[in-house]
Amino acid sequence: MDASSPRPSLLERLSALLTRAPEDREELVALLHSAFEREVLDADALSIIEGALQMSELQVGDVMIPRSQMDVIRIDDPIESIVRHVIDTGHSRFPVIGEGKDDIVGIFLAKDLLRYFAGRSFDLRAALRPAVFVPETKRLNVLLREFRISRNHMAIVVDEYGSIAGLATIEDVLEQIVGDIEDEYDEFEPSGNIELDQDGRYRVQAVTEISEFNAAFGTVFSDAEVDTVGGLVIRELGRVPHRGEVVLLDGLRVTALRVDGRRLQTLLVQPVGQQYEAVEE
Repeated sequence: MDASSPRPSLLERLSALLTRAPEDREELVALLHSAFEREVLDADALSIIEGALQMSELQVGDVMIPRSQMDVIRIDDPIESIVRHVIDTGHSRFPVIGEGKDDIVGIFLAKDLLRYFAGRSFDLRAALRPAVFVPETKRLNVLLREFRISRNHMAIVVDEYGSIAGLATIEDVLEQIVGDIEDEYDEFEPSGNIELDQDGRYRVQAVTEISEFNAAFGTVFSDAEVDTVGGLVIRELGRVPHRGEVVLLDGLRVTALRVDGRRLQTLLVQPVGQQYEAVEE
């Protein structure tokens, strides 16, 4: 090739590889992996393409934040309480509830607090945006298209009985394609594999070796089949857990705290009998 010739684009390189159209998705994925092995695609590009392909197979219920983990604002909360809650959680949007979590009255955007800090009058009801409700069986690719068209970033998820099951954000959907997205408001992960938090529970990295986990919690899990505590949880469930899903392991309550859809990252671990602040259902 002439040294002055432009480098072929990714699309051109893929077109050269795909001399014939694949007959099904499995063949397409196999061809993509072949492209990776030939260094036509790098690992990040392969992961993103696979994530995009998998989106049509996932439902909103697979990625939603469970009802029990929803950070909400009550419609009658005083402004001082709202400000503290927004600062503590670092979210940009909040469901606002009336009598309970099944009574969603709207969505509050944290940026609307600027009126309060600017010394202007603040009315929570007047600041609310309409809530968008979607079934937990809706396909992720359909929800992403609706987010893009409506410019909405949050949807309230309902189950088959019309009860609130959780919520989904555009970030939750995009993470299925590009992996975990962190912004300037996300907390940094602890430097160690096992860290005690302020509530007396332990944040455990999923890559923690089972031997280290056993030493910390006095357990005797075998590492003959899996090497890490994340692998232990996945083996117990038979799949990657959803965010907020709980597994009981030898007297320990293990909660999937951080999951990017294809990879378990962080777990919350506590003894089953330990008292902790309950989260309203």
